[in-house]
Amino acid sequence: MDSSKSQGFSTIIQHLGEDEKYFGSVVPPIVHNSLFTFEDADTWEAAMGTTGKEPPFVYSRNGNPTVEIAEKKIAALEGSEDAKLVQGGAAALSVVMMDALQRGSHAVVVETAYGTSRWVAQNLFAQFGAEVTIVDGRDPQEVIDALRPNTSLVVLESPSSCIFYLQDIEAITSVTRERGITTVFDNTFSTPLYQSPLKMGIDVVVHSCSKYLGGHSDVIAGVICTDSIRIRRYHDIVSNIGSVLSPFPAWLLIRGMRTIEVRLKRHEQTALGIAKWLETLPMVEEVRHPALPSFDQHALFKKQMRGTGGLFTFIAATKDYEQIKKFISALQIYQRGVSWGGFESLALPMRFNLMGYKEERMGVRLFCGLEDPEDLKGDIEQAMRAAF
Repeated sequence: MDSSKSQGFSTIIQHLGEDEKYFGSVVPPIVHNSLFTFEDADTWEAAMGTTGKEPPFVYSRNGNPTVEIAEKKIAALEGSEDAKLVQGGAAALSVVMMDALQRGSHAVVVETAYGTSRWVAQNLFAQFGAEVTIVDGRDPQEVIDALRPNTSLVVLESPSSCIFYLQDIEAITSVTRERGITTVFDNTFSTPLYQSPLKMGIDVVVHSCSKYLGGHSDVIAGVICTDSIRIRRYHDIVSNIGSVLSPFPAWLLIRGMRTIEVRLKRHEQTALGIAKWLETLPMVEEVRHPALPSFDQHALFKKQMRGTGGLFTFIAATKDYEQIKKFISALQIYQRGVSWGGFESLALPMRFNLMGYKEERMGVRLFCGLEDPEDLKGDIEQAMRAAF
């Protein structure tokens, strides 16, 4: 029996889907086999008539016990009927697009969505005959005005990658639902703990599990959360194109999720403290962090989010990109690398030339990991002395 609706996040994370104990083990095993056998031809034939995503399992490309445990936990956290794990966040978005777009259809995508999301929409699906409109997204009316009679998909990400623009979810979905347009929302930044897009009218939520859900920089995975009817369609796509997640990364994901609440709170506290401090420095022109009162969409943040994590960007008071690179290179604790959401702090140089800016801006994207906050602050101070 699924009692997750009456349970809190912590209990769901630790126990949901783990009712069956293997030899009394507190940690579920990695069921790493490729196929499952049957006692006779009749039971095999009956199993072939099922989805293969849940018992009786048939072939791990279609379903696997370890993967199913992770899917159940994520679906319960996100408040969806079901979930489907795939090989990466980009794969999750691509599968949703495969289902929603066809020759002659149209998609609206926010400009600051994850770069791979835009690439897949503008290149791969445009190549197959779908049209794509890119919008700033901060004004919901702009998104609504971009809709056409043939629009079948709207791709949202709030806060969006690197610059942290927000979209007014309910204002947009109040229109898309009336018109039968599928909305897909990347909730990687907030996780289910800090934002609930499905409750605000979104149809499909995706995550890069490589970030906070995994939390240890050792998993590449993505997940799609939505109603059971869509998941059945997505399951068929994933199974037939072979983008299924294997058992071991699913097991790592189960392990990582157990600590997400305590990790996310630490990331949030550290990042917010450093962001507030950065606002006081003369070499910082603007700090792009939704929880700051100075953030231009702070009221919308308070309306639809319950918190933030460890990721934010500051715009530097310089137009010299080489100076930004010098700062990044001088950092000693912050490492230079893509992605985020793990235990380690990361930094990358940024150049913004977006619809919302009249000229190119220089900045730094910081992810605050689990190191001592004062050590991270000291690292930024010494790098600023070296660069500015």
